[in-house]
Amino acid sequence: MSLLPLVILPDPLLREISKPVADLDGRVKALIEDMFETMYEAPGVGLAAVQVGVTQRIVTMDATRGDDDKEPLALINPEIIWSSDQLSDYEEGCLSIPDYHEVVTRPAKVGVRFLTLAGKIEEREMEGLAATVIQHEIDHLNGKLFIDHLSKLKRDRVLKKFQKIARHQGGA
Repeated sequence: MSLLPLVILPDPLLREISKPVADLDGRVKALIEDMFETMYEAPGVGLAAVQVGVTQRIVTMDATRGDDDKEPLALINPEIIWSSDQLSDYEEGCLSIPDYHEVVTRPAKVGVRFLTLAGKIEEREMEGLAATVIQHEIDHLNGKLFIDHLSKLKRDRVLKKFQKIARHQGGA
């Protein structure tokens, strides 16, 4: 296993729509192991493959907190199949937008269908932090960032800040 470099805003790769995984081969399984290692090291609660430069529909997540036993979950080709009318607010952050957090409103519960590492189709109901995490990560797979849920003024401020940082580091 190895740590993978994170793709950071304003990298245009973050706006690409990820492609479905066609084969559950050793390469995909190795990528998922590396994504878990990268996510835990960051530390984060979720990671989409596009955040490590791979535009495939793969998400790793673990919505446990503190001393709770870890519950790593890999989701391949995940899709939200329903969402509740009830909403909840969570302060979100993103490994691709370091040191920036804002409250985002999303459905409180969602139903998710995905392929497991064993190649089985599974459906799960998620609520609380897990529901927020999976919605955040599926947004990544669709080229959307959590800042897209903010007002235009806040979003523009964040984009300008990260564009300035990238210019000073010799990037975009």
